[in-house]
Amino acid sequence: MSVRRAAYKLLLSLCACACLLATAAPAFAQSSQQGGALGKIDFPTSASPSAQEHFLRGVAALHSFWYEEALEEFQAATKVEPAFALGYWGEAMAHNHPLWNEQDADAARRALAKIPADAKLTARETAYLNAVKALYGEGDKHARNLAYVAAMEKIYRDYPSDLEAASFYALSLLGAARPTDKGYRLQAQAGAVALDVYAKNPNHPGAAHYIIHAFDDPEHAILALPAARRYAEIAPDAHHARHMPSHIFIQLGMWPEAAASNESSWATSDAWVKRKNYSIERRDYHSLSWLEYVYLQQGRVKEAEAQLAVMQKSIADLGAPIRGSAYIYAVFIAETGRWELIDKLFPETPAKSSALVAPKEVGAEPCHVVASKPATANVVAASLTAQSSRAPTLGQLYGKYLRGLAAAASKNPAEAERYVADMRALRGEFAKSRGYVSSEMVEIMELEVAAQWRANAGKFEEAIALLGRATALEESLRPPSGPPDMIKPSHELFGDVLLAAGRPQEAAAQFKTALLRQPNRPRSLLGLARAARSTDAKLAARAYDDYLRTQERADSRAAELSEARDYLKGASAR
Repeated sequence: MSVRRAAYKLLLSLCACACLLATAAPAFAQSSQQGGALGKIDFPTSASPSAQEHFLRGVAALHSFWYEEALEEFQAATKVEPAFALGYWGEAMAHNHPLWNEQDADAARRALAKIPADAKLTARETAYLNAVKALYGEGDKHARNLAYVAAMEKIYRDYPSDLEAASFYALSLLGAARPTDKGYRLQAQAGAVALDVYAKNPNHPGAAHYIIHAFDDPEHAILALPAARRYAEIAPDAHHARHMPSHIFIQLGMWPEAAASNESSWATSDAWVKRKNYSIERRDYHSLSWLEYVYLQQGRVKEAEAQLAVMQKSIADLGAPIRGSAYIYAVFIAETGRWELIDKLFPETPAKSSALVAPKEVGAEPCHVVASKPATANVVAASLTAQSSRAPTLGQLYGKYLRGLAAAASKNPAEAERYVADMRALRGEFAKSRGYVSSEMVEIMELEVAAQWRANAGKFEEAIALLGRATALEESLRPPSGPPDMIKPSHELFGDVLLAAGRPQEAAAQFKTALLRQPNRPRSLLGLARAARSTDAKLAARAYDDYLRTQERADSRAAELSEARDYLKGASAR
């Protein structure tokens, strides 16, 4: 038996065990170690009872990446007991956001410097402090991440009954993985450790959370489904805990569950911001952008339009850019074909922009996007310009990509090629930035636009050759964590082009691959159904049926829905 298969069998057995225990366990076990409505943890320290209470809630919040709440609790613990060394450990940990590639090393080092020289520590507490000092020690961030992994592994080995050591060790492994890594070793290790913690304590927030991150891809997502179904119940106070299950739901094409998860996360974050009287910039716009994508997959276009409007109004109210806005705008335009919105949502210059904002209230009525007053338009345009002033940006890239697709749709090859050239120029900038967007992702977008205009011009062989390169590039990248990184997945576009070229069997193969990478994606299901009509009636019927299931709450796509229903009606009559 291969090592990979043996590891896979181990993960399956651990997951089954955890699932059984989770079913038997109460949703909110109460004890002196309860961190509020953030789950159950056990982290003994030498602190006084009052400081320990704040500390435990801080650690529980840390496990749900609720860094603001964690920081407040750790600071409250050291205010009660200034000599409490692990309170400063927690403060330093709250300044490290490993899976978001964010770290405030200076703030963390200042917190660690507050630890009294004569602090009385247990050997275990000393080990935790040494580990966080490695995280903020010498070398570049990746080298420090690896040093931290080694330090946490030692604590994990030395204290086998310490579930906190195991949980933070699992997180350290996930933090050490990089988007450019080709293997799955670190994620598999993290998943196995987190599953073991979950089996021993099904109310542990970190265990459920890190299981989801470890198996956040289409091949492994099913292993995290039990944890995904429970995580929001374990830590309902944390909006991130309500969002995280949607990672697995999206990987498995479970659109109603993904929508409910992000609706809950957005509402919880909004309530938290209002309760704390924080600026609206602290709301969970990440969940809002995912909700936009999910609504569009369900055909809930009016609701998607409302979320887009909420983002626009937030930018206008803040007078500043918000992370995630470019994605919301791009995916709405691409999924609906509303090319006329490009200049309004991705203005090339503020003077040419006519930005869109929401009505004052977003209620039950359909919330259509309308042109704003000039003053508001300038604020939004200025914020988007500021967002695109640090080259390269997603706003710039998506704007050129969408303009290229619009030009291809209007059969303007010269204009489409101009935007391909613009993206090619940006590719080098993205390569140098070494950020989340890779040069390969930019190249895929170039190839898609180039292929689309050729297909629309009837130059199918040229389009097919270009999309062969695009799909090979996309397959070389790690699967996305959530909505696809490609606004239009390349295999889906390849299937569309092959179908238009009269090659349904080859098209079906591309749609099947697309559905392996983004399960239950409606446009791929519809493409597969159309491709299979002439070659495999049963497959076509199954794909149409699956498509209709995804569209149970659709308020658009009437023609496609009628097509699917008519085919199934005819199939049942035969």
